[in-house]
Amino acid sequence: MMRYLFPLLLLLASSALADGDDHERAREALERGDVLPLTRILEIAEKDTGGRVIEVDLEHDDGRYLYELELITPDGRLLELELDGATGRILEREFEDD
Repeated sequence: MMRYLFPLLLLLASSALADGDDHERAREALERGDVLPLTRILEIAEKDTGGRVIEVDLEHDDGRYLYELELITPDGRLLELELDGATGRILEREFEDD
């Protein structure tokens, strides 16, 4: 559980700094069932990649929520994932050095 604390703190801190309403909008989206809980998104990403999440953003784009994650893979590469907020399906995968 501790490994989820740091990314969660990053999400909360970035939300608070970006816009005071971001955290509230994310909470409301979760309560409405528009997004999966962050813990589920982290499980999906880490299981798929074997990596460790270091940054999380939740975006609302074209009427849907997207989780954008940055991970460090077991071989030390930076990987960016975009997941559908409602389903957890991985939509994009991009290594930073590609």
